[in-house]
Amino acid sequence: MRSPVGNPLYSAYERRLLGQLPADRMPRHVGVMLDGNRRWAKAKGAGTAEGHQAGADRIEHLLQWCEEVGIEYVTLWLLSTDNLARPEAELAPLLQIIQDAVAALASQQRWRIRLVGALDLLPLPTAAALGAAQEATADIDGLVCNIAVGYGGRREIADAVKDLLRAEAARGRTLEQIVESLDVDQIADHLYTKGQPDPDLVIRTSGEQRIGGFLLWQSIHSEFYFCEAYWPDFRRVDFLRALRSYADRERRYGC
Repeated sequence: MRSPVGNPLYSAYERRLLGQLPADRMPRHVGVMLDGNRRWAKAKGAGTAEGHQAGADRIEHLLQWCEEVGIEYVTLWLLSTDNLARPEAELAPLLQIIQDAVAALASQQRWRIRLVGALDLLPLPTAAALGAAQEATADIDGLVCNIAVGYGGRREIADAVKDLLRAEAARGRTLEQIVESLDVDQIADHLYTKGQPDPDLVIRTSGEQRIGGFLLWQSIHSEFYFCEAYWPDFRRVDFLRALRSYADRERRYGC
């Protein structure tokens, strides 16, 4: 159903979907892989930067939809560690678009911005701008929006182990003592998302059916939903369908 927003039939269908969502079966934490910006631009005969901008413009809508159903945490994968190897002609405009989008979200003082990723891999101006957005929203008591920039799942796990080893060494523990007591909970306490619940639902747009390294550790028990729409075309009805699919599933937590 591809009726434009504002069409009475479309609006009625949205309301019906919303009414089908049981409040006690909504996810607390949703991860979203915002995929398809470049393909969206190519399909429209537009430039790559225009596709990235269209994708950035969609983020605020998603956060509003999440608030509407009581979701507490959202993790948005905006830039992977692999993306940092793209040609400078594409990467520089993309980083600026991300900076501007995150600054716009922070300026609303509505959502708490958290940065997840290897910020040391980013250009200093980008890291500083994103850090300023995080600091500006640190006291916001609302939905937590994790911005995954310079993010890779393998890099996150490696960084968590390094951070753990440094912390234990600072306590005067030997390598043998660390190895003897090491467990998964200790590593989890050093992930970028430490202190947050793992994602209940992970959504990927653009029709791709792979996780690509997104929240590798945290998503072990997540439910996945793959949507055909490119990210700039992702609509409220697509989001509600993902939530309906999640609510209809019997979560087995790996069993």
